[in-house]
Amino acid sequence: MKLVVQVKLLPTPEQASALEATLRACNRAATYASTVAFAKGLKDRNRLQKDVYADLKATFGLSAQPAVRAVRAVRAVKKVVDAYATLKANLQAGNLGPPTSRRYRTAVSTPISFRPGAAQPFDDRCLSWQYDARTVSLWTVDGRMKGLGFVSATDQLKTLVRYRKGESDLVCRGGKWFLIATCDIPDLDPYDPVDFIGVDRGIVNLATTSDGTNYQGRRLSRYRHWQARKRAELQARRTRSATRRLARRAYKERRHATHVNHRISKEIVSVAQRTGRGIAVEALGGIRERVRLRRDQRGTLSSWPFHQLGQHLAYKARRTGVPFIEVDAAYTSQRCPRCGHTARANRPTRDHFSCRRCGLAGPADHVAGVNVRNRARSAWVFVTAPAPSPWPSSGGRWMRSVTIPS
Repeated sequence: MKLVVQVKLLPTPEQASALEATLRACNRAATYASTVAFAKGLKDRNRLQKDVYADLKATFGLSAQPAVRAVRAVRAVKKVVDAYATLKANLQAGNLGPPTSRRYRTAVSTPISFRPGAAQPFDDRCLSWQYDARTVSLWTVDGRMKGLGFVSATDQLKTLVRYRKGESDLVCRGGKWFLIATCDIPDLDPYDPVDFIGVDRGIVNLATTSDGTNYQGRRLSRYRHWQARKRAELQARRTRSATRRLARRAYKERRHATHVNHRISKEIVSVAQRTGRGIAVEALGGIRERVRLRRDQRGTLSSWPFHQLGQHLAYKARRTGVPFIEVDAAYTSQRCPRCGHTARANRPTRDHFSCRRCGLAGPADHVAGVNVRNRARSAWVFVTAPAPSPWPSSGGRWMRSVTIPS
């Protein structure tokens, strides 16, 4: 399993200037290589490197290894070759609209460019770590920078020492410098669960477990509404300063929601590990496309961080060996877990569930969590049954979407 560890750098003003110059030089070089690739139709890394290598060294002052890195690509900061591969995939998937749309025509008619401050990848020939001293040594346009300090949590440092592998990205956010390192952590074999914890994800209640634990989203919703009001005030000013503050606020809001999801998922996985149970969630993929809402509800649905919460649960469970499974989400809040009666009338209000056949009543989200747990019990028996299957005999039970008939 691949994870990233972010550490904060502590450069002096002179070192910060060198780092900024390095980012700008590398991104100018990548933009130039992208222009050449677009003009000549080059999508192969070796052919592009052959065409632009000499110019990158002479014009942009890049030494041999960074020149190679300027034409290679890394996920999320796609330096040229993979950037065009991603663009092609987005075009084929229709993510940029139909061929007649303005966004589609702009994407195919102009070369990809890179922001001056976009992240830059460094491999082990350009960057070395001194863990005991908590310093790094990396290449810059002003020469090798040695003794650049960094700070990190103790657990992060242990992960870096044991599992760091591959490249690290140099990033500047809000005047602060960070290194984002990739760590390859070995997978733990999932244990055989004695039961499952069903997790129902929602907007009012971010997560409700089959044990009755409720993680409310009221504070996050109030925070988002407050941010929306501040955003509207800044947008009305239409100044460059307001635009910069809008970007900082957006990043701050995103960090806050991520922190909330981390806290919820960490607690759920901890309870599952301590009790020897697995975790089951609903498969909610494509829910935004399936649901039609009023205009005043669209912002709430768009900012619903259910996907991120599911990702956090999945990778934290995988790190600790907790079985994780996705089940069909159909009618989980309308089905009675006692008698199986399913009807819209079983949920007279958003918060309350009351079965019209057997009389079972309770919080609707709790009942949905119980239904998710019950479906996971059947699904896990199904996926672990010794029957012919393309799934591997071990290590293949981390995350499976199984549809159980309602």
